[in-house]
Amino acid sequence: MGDTVQQFFAVKAKIAAAEQEAGREAGAVTLVAVSKTFDAFDIQPVIEAGQRVFGENRIQEAQGKWPALKKAFPDIELHLIGPLQSNKAREAVALFDVIEIIDRDKIAAELAKEIARQGRAPKLYVQVNTGSEPQKAGIEPREAVAFVKRCREVHGLAIEGLMCIPPADENPGPHFALLEKMAREAGVAKLSMGMSGDYEIAIAFGATSVRVGSAIFGNR
Repeated sequence: MGDTVQQFFAVKAKIAAAEQEAGREAGAVTLVAVSKTFDAFDIQPVIEAGQRVFGENRIQEAQGKWPALKKAFPDIELHLIGPLQSNKAREAVALFDVIEIIDRDKIAAELAKEIARQGRAPKLYVQVNTGSEPQKAGIEPREAVAFVKRCREVHGLAIEGLMCIPPADENPGPHFALLEKMAREAGVAKLSMGMSGDYEIAIAFGATSVRVGSAIFGNR
């Protein structure tokens, strides 16, 4: 068994332990294996080990490897977790099953148009910039609940979750707690939060999915 597959099973075991520790149901948390920068050859052993949910940052990179993998494994669910320009909405809706990075009206409007045009309905999340970091994507926390409402009422989008990436140099706990509070206020059930360094903490704060890359695939 290769290192990647062993690391995958180790992450799965830690997720199960964190669920139990937090008093969550077994299987309450979905592992999104972040396969950005890794090619199909690296990803396939993890698929064969049973993983079906993957995350990618860049549309162009994903287009190069996932159509063939999705054909071979039709039950794969692919998440877009990196920034999206409005002119790439067509490609995003065509390829991804979950789009986690809606953070402004222009993107919401373009996605709504493409969803109607293509007849595909990816699951949708709003990204919140919980640390208000100027260099990072995501809507400001104070605007998030109103933005979810606007996505639903103005753009007709069925938002089902919130996503965040806490500042690298801060304790992630308060950011996860803030996202959970906003999700309750906005009436959304899903929380995409927690990455390789902090996913066990995120599970304690109510994450329904965690995005883990380097702990499975190693560093590129």
